[in-house]
Amino acid sequence: MERTVLAAIGERPDADTALAEQVRRVGAAMGRLGVTLRWTYRTRDALAVIGSDASLAGMLADWDAPGADEVLTAVTRRFRGLPVFLMTAEQELPLWVYEVIQGYVFPLEDTPDFIAGRIAHAAEEYTERILPPFFRALRDLQDHHQYSWHTPAHAGGVAFLKSPVGRAFFDFYGERLLRTDLSISVPELGSPLDHTGPVGEAERNAARVFGADRTFFVMNGNATANRVVGHHAVARDETALVDRNCHKSLQHALTISGARPVYLVPERNGLGLAGPIPPDALQADTVRARLGDHPLAVTDPVYAVVTNSTYDGVCYDAVRVAELLGESVPRVHFDEAWFAYARFHPLYERRYGMAVDERTLPGPGRPTVFATQSTHKLLAALSQSAMLHVRSSERAPVDYERLNDTYLMHCSTSPLYPMIASLDVAAGMMDGPSGPYLTGEAVMEAVRFRQAMVRLAARIREDGRRPEWYFGVWQPTHVTDPATGGPVPFADADPVRLSTDPSCWTLEPGAAWHGFKGLTDGYCLLDPVKVTITCPGADATEGTLDRGIPARVVAAYLRRRGIVVEKSGDHTLLVLFSMGITKGKWGTLIDALTDFKRAYDDDLPLAEVLPGFGPPGGTLRRFCADAHERLRALGLGELLNEIFTTLPEPVRTPADSYQALIRSRTERVPLTELAGRVSAATVVVTPPGIPMLMPGEAVGPADGPLITYLRALEEFDLAFPDLVTDIHGAHRDAGGRYHIEVER
Repeated sequence: MERTVLAAIGERPDADTALAEQVRRVGAAMGRLGVTLRWTYRTRDALAVIGSDASLAGMLADWDAPGADEVLTAVTRRFRGLPVFLMTAEQELPLWVYEVIQGYVFPLEDTPDFIAGRIAHAAEEYTERILPPFFRALRDLQDHHQYSWHTPAHAGGVAFLKSPVGRAFFDFYGERLLRTDLSISVPELGSPLDHTGPVGEAERNAARVFGADRTFFVMNGNATANRVVGHHAVARDETALVDRNCHKSLQHALTISGARPVYLVPERNGLGLAGPIPPDALQADTVRARLGDHPLAVTDPVYAVVTNSTYDGVCYDAVRVAELLGESVPRVHFDEAWFAYARFHPLYERRYGMAVDERTLPGPGRPTVFATQSTHKLLAALSQSAMLHVRSSERAPVDYERLNDTYLMHCSTSPLYPMIASLDVAAGMMDGPSGPYLTGEAVMEAVRFRQAMVRLAARIREDGRRPEWYFGVWQPTHVTDPATGGPVPFADADPVRLSTDPSCWTLEPGAAWHGFKGLTDGYCLLDPVKVTITCPGADATEGTLDRGIPARVVAAYLRRRGIVVEKSGDHTLLVLFSMGITKGKWGTLIDALTDFKRAYDDDLPLAEVLPGFGPPGGTLRRFCADAHERLRALGLGELLNEIFTTLPEPVRTPADSYQALIRSRTERVPLTELAGRVSAATVVVTPPGIPMLMPGEAVGPADGPLITYLRALEEFDLAFPDLVTDIHGAHRDAGGRYHIEVER
């Protein structure tokens, strides 16, 4: 591991002074010990290194240098326990300084070798101390160079060396990764199935970091974590309250468990974005009324699952949701696939599942809470790495041995140890001051991007040389000035306040910018790191407008520029600001969007802007106008809203419908034969990714909203094959016609 020591000295590295000469000698001695000395003499440079160089393992600080107090404060915000050695002639220091430093160094009194050895030793101890338990054990085991007599058969990569293609694979990934791909037969690492040894210690450490009673590492992604919870928390023929804006893995859990789902319907706005389930829908009396006339509900509900935050960044007051649902169910599950960072920033206080504890929701009514997180999505972990967090309650205490039995049904007995190590490291990265620092950095970059977009749009309008339109950002137009109580334009607001004050992002009841109804104060917040870019042609309140630019055209252009967005709707693009976002990355996105505007305004040939896209001989502006006009004429946005707010009639449970599927009691039919049938598949339009049809639900009449929408979507896809919709559960034949799996 590379080790760097920052020297924050009040003199230049080439200064002709006794102190500078001695520090140079110390640096040379440290180099012989394998430690790099990085010298800064300006405060801003020292702060930049502290904020960007993760290899720092120590610091030599000159207290007499300008800005020394600011530099030491920055260290405490970024690192926990970084060894800091202070150079000063002062006898009395502020008390807080003693809490930061590890000791003193007097360069002109001790030998360079002694000083260098002391600092290097502290740096080595620090780099060992920060390693989380499983990763440390895995690294130490790999250093032993043991022969492998167990699976996997590549035996540390040796098998790959016996084949030319295998050698190419070995050279690409490197020996270290392959040497750490081990069997669970290795006792030194413990068992991920029994949660013993270093792997169990790593899970307990993650539980501490993420605020859980117990944490399970899950190797097959958040989808598997969802299936584990759903399979464990609700039994056959028991009733579950399920967010309709759910991932398909939760429908899989319903199928496996044999539960009877009653769906909770989220709000939608004119941009086609899924919003929150209104708080009134979670009230006990509303739930009772919903259950009373539901054809599948035969028991009181025992489990509820809510997506938090939504794909588009709407996150709940999780404590309030647990309080409301706790009146009806003893177990609440928050699917936080895209929200693993929430515990580590003040913006998200109370808005994540593990915030529901004895302090925030005291009393016997508190439900047991599960939170499933796709750690790899927005934290630093390998793909498919996820965590399942549990906070048990007296009302529905969790038997962890029984939960582990369910866990074993879904998890591999041959997990990839580098994935476990990545989960361990992800928890270690969020531990202490590092978690808030890294999360805060992502939030700040998202805020800067949002403000830059608004300012650029204003500059285009003021310049007057081009048409006034530009891409927008779905966010509040103003925030409230805490001093005066008056509105401040979003672009003019203090970015530090935008990055730390939740009130700037709260979805106020009735506010036009978000377009959702039925909200109460503080119930929902827009997560700033999930940025929805809006294209002309739709409004959150008014819906589809007369003229516009389809977002899928813009997404195709961005792909040609090497920019891949997370998802695109009819008139929206979603980009995610993770810890890996940089100013250069989002600046490139703004440049590409501005270039698209220029190409559109100049009505460039489509073949020049998007070669091989659309009909020959057309222009970009004409193609966008034709596609938008077809979207508007077909009423796709309005039909989709109707589908998602008026659910199909449930006829059978997902489990019963699945039995029909695997026993060949189903068939695929075209839309012309779909009326009156019962679906045997989940049909999901992406975006928004919400199931429009679940297994066991009636499709409805030929002139109903669901079939009308599918016919309109099929017509649009046939007319614009380059803009074809990503729809799961609908099979296209050679002619592009949809076929849906239904029961016979």
